[in-house]
Amino acid sequence: MRLNSRVERPQIAEPLVALCYAFRMTARILDGIKIRDEIFAELKQEVAQLAAQGVRPGLAAVLVGENPASQLYVKSKVAACEQLGMASWLHTPRADVSTDYLLQLVDDLNRDDNVDGILVQLPLPARVDSKRILEAVSPTKDVDGFHPVNMGMLVSNRPGLVACTPAGCMEILRRNHIAIEGANAVVLGRSDIVGKPMALLLLHANATVTICHSKSRDLPEIIRRADILVAAIGRAGFVHPDWIKASASVIDVGTNKVTDRAQAEQLLLNFPQRLEKFLAKGSVLIGDVHPDAVNTAAALTPVPGGVGPMTITMLMNNTVKAAKLRRLSGKSQPAAAAR
Repeated sequence: MRLNSRVERPQIAEPLVALCYAFRMTARILDGIKIRDEIFAELKQEVAQLAAQGVRPGLAAVLVGENPASQLYVKSKVAACEQLGMASWLHTPRADVSTDYLLQLVDDLNRDDNVDGILVQLPLPARVDSKRILEAVSPTKDVDGFHPVNMGMLVSNRPGLVACTPAGCMEILRRNHIAIEGANAVVLGRSDIVGKPMALLLLHANATVTICHSKSRDLPEIIRRADILVAAIGRAGFVHPDWIKASASVIDVGTNKVTDRAQAEQLLLNFPQRLEKFLAKGSVLIGDVHPDAVNTAAALTPVPGGVGPMTITMLMNNTVKAAKLRRLSGKSQPAAAAR
């Protein structure tokens, strides 16, 4: 008797297929906007308490030139100061400014006791020595947390001003009650402003930390071991969904603007509404983790609306922290009214 090698599969009704699709696993969304609002409410109370002691925290921003993206970022930071009742100043040198001019401006701000935080918006023009400018900011006013002194404080696990994005990632984990102690944490990315400080913060929280990058061998296998994954590599959809285990919590730091239609169609194949918006607008923001990871991870920060709002939040937090450290520690006189 001849056997038919072709196996007939039973037909499944379309409603049942739709039902199965609807009930597939979906990650818990780690909402950065919700946490931002919580922290802002706490900071408002702290600012009011400081005001009762004659202290009004103040942030000075330095914006060189007329880069539209930088103007938008700085505008949002100034608006956050106003929302919290903090003082703010905006200095806008022209794009042809010299390194010496900026060094003098930073020195003036270092000496101004009303100013608790100094933010130098990056990128600076190519003619300016960015490293010298950033290192000229007093460590006590370095609310970006980039100064080598503050990085050294973080390495030695001493109190200081911590880079805003990694600090925001830690708040997301803690406020969502995600266990860090004893967890296998993988940090994808090794930059000075995200990857390295992120790894240190997780290490100090008693996680077992692995730092990897695009040149790491067996990268998918490294990531598959992660209980906590922090993706900060700057490539849209770089982390494939099948690299993430079902119990993992994913913090997606990436904010990549995708304008290529073919790439957008590939990344948003299972998200027709987002694809429709892309086709209407011509661009979409995609994280470093493939959007389909929402169906594989246990918890995930969205892009946008995840890590992004936390960066400005922690900048505000650092400014209030700097005001308390500077003005209530006996190192300076009570501040006069903000200019």
